[in-house]
Amino acid sequence: MTDCIYYGGKGGVGKTTCAAATGLALATAGQRTLVVSTDPAHSLSDSFETDIGSEPTALELSGPLEPETNREGELWGVEIDPATQQERYEKLARALAADLRSAGISLSDAEIERLFSGGVPAGSDEIAALDLLVEYVDSGEWDVVVFDTAPTGHTLRLFDMPGIMGNALETAKSLRGQARRIGSAARTAMFGPMSMLGGKDDDESLESFQARLERARELLVDPDRTEFRVVLIPEQMAIAETERLVARLREAGVPVERLIVNRVLEDPHEGCPRCQSRQARHEDRLAEIHETFPDLEVVTLPDLEGEVHGRESLSIIAERMPT
Repeated sequence: MTDCIYYGGKGGVGKTTCAAATGLALATAGQRTLVVSTDPAHSLSDSFETDIGSEPTALELSGPLEPETNREGELWGVEIDPATQQERYEKLARALAADLRSAGISLSDAEIERLFSGGVPAGSDEIAALDLLVEYVDSGEWDVVVFDTAPTGHTLRLFDMPGIMGNALETAKSLRGQARRIGSAARTAMFGPMSMLGGKDDDESLESFQARLERARELLVDPDRTEFRVVLIPEQMAIAETERLVARLREAGVPVERLIVNRVLEDPHEGCPRCQSRQARHEDRLAEIHETFPDLEVVTLPDLEGEVHGRESLSIIAERMPT
């Protein structure tokens, strides 16, 4: 059974670093691990200092395995190509809208709102991410799939997408009866674009797509399979945004157990008043975080000099990451 770990939070807090370090820690501990970037601004390749494509890429795993490990781990990475996936769903949405009109199908205002209020073309990269979530988890090739998600707003759309698309597909199903009454030509025009979802039969394609979205929802809210870790830095604005994100995720039923506080200054230079002041400020923010989120485990990561790229610096972070 494959487990999922999601990293979320505002942009620039170090989600990619956390995902990469977690993948390294899990693989070193003997787990077959896939790290997935769903952020269009990919930096996973930079973290591992190697080229990672839109298909899972095997990464070299160096360093000793933990003593209790009785098998060799594997580390893989993939950067979802948003352009390819987005085109698939944009064509579907645009063609469906045009063909509904050309087929002469009468839509009520409520049906139109249900079908298009989610903004399918704009959210097509989220749909692709959910589709690939199911593919990677259900393949059985990995023990753990670690997702480096996009910044907060984008992340929330990703978790909303199953519900949005569920409504849209239910509306599309109700329109099939109208299409059949209009005739076979209109049916073909209406559901031709659906063929890109896979399968030769239109009904099966539509239902298969909906089933995958429902499967994604099941995975996202299953506390035995999924954990969402929110990454933040020790600043007041980041704490406030994290509070909103945690509340929103819990409303959606997504399990949140840990906060990862990144870039905490732990060992300031002696004789540097500015460094001492910054450390004191970070300690105050950490106390505020513990007070704001008393039911969450708080993991702190050190503020390293320079960007965290390559195995040496990733290993320092990996030692602190919960697995």
